[in-house]
Amino acid sequence: MTYAGPIIDPHMHLWDLERHYYAWLQDTPLPNNPAGDMSPLAYRTYGLDDYLADTVGWNVVQAVHVECGLPPKDQLSETDWLQGLADTRGVIGGIVAGAWLDDPGVEALLEAQAARPNVRGVRQIVSWHIDPARTYGDRDLLQDPQWRKGYALLARHGLSFDLQLYPSQMATSADLAAAHPDIPVIVNHAGMPTDRDATGLAAWREGLALLAEKPNVSCKISGLAMVDRTWTPESLRPFILRVIEAFGPERCMFASNFPVEKVHGAFDAFYRAYDAVTADFSKAERVLLFGGAAARIYRLRDPAA
Repeated sequence: MTYAGPIIDPHMHLWDLERHYYAWLQDTPLPNNPAGDMSPLAYRTYGLDDYLADTVGWNVVQAVHVECGLPPKDQLSETDWLQGLADTRGVIGGIVAGAWLDDPGVEALLEAQAARPNVRGVRQIVSWHIDPARTYGDRDLLQDPQWRKGYALLARHGLSFDLQLYPSQMATSADLAAAHPDIPVIVNHAGMPTDRDATGLAAWREGLALLAEKPNVSCKISGLAMVDRTWTPESLRPFILRVIEAFGPERCMFASNFPVEKVHGAFDAFYRAYDAVTADFSKAERVLLFGGAAARIYRLRDPAA
């Protein structure tokens, strides 16, 4: 039976190319993107009306916007634009703002971001891979003492951290989460199981278990098509179920990663897959996965209340 209840999408993106310059969408030629070929999305604005059109057929009542890779000079401006949309249009219940935690002066930005009503946390993608085609940066920021100093400031400002990483970084991240139990951590995109051989998948499963041991860590189930470009609901099934088994429905959130994930399929297709894989779950568990857990973790209005 198709899930018809309220949905909170805890990972989506908007961009206005007249307002900000997004190098990964506007450079010519486009830079390599480990998430896939972004040319279908490039050189055009994606606004709230575009997102709502993509979600037609599903009862999306709130969303959490996640930063879109802007440089520090534009990160607060991005937040203010989104806060304005939230104030006038609704839908955007939470904002995960941009912040480069390795910047020695990042605390002033964190203070300003935290002062915006809908900001719940920050993200800086830390996904580092030995393969140059898969890495998002030239070094593992999790090992950087300056970055760790910036990370430690999040609790002071009541901010969570959205953690986009690869499995090889999970043990380090689990130790970091344990060292800062007052900082909520939200793993992005199911931990990005990009290495699909037996060794790589074992590393993903083991790392996921280490993260799930920490009570301040939760996980978004999204982005799986970035590492499975020929995906089907059945190919996603074992990954979805493994994440839920590790974290439990109360710490798992189905998310769209739209419109980035749009290059790999329609919103409807991904949510139909989530629906099919959890068809035998209880109603209470499905309510958590489709929105209830996101409401608690991101401190939003609970759609089931």
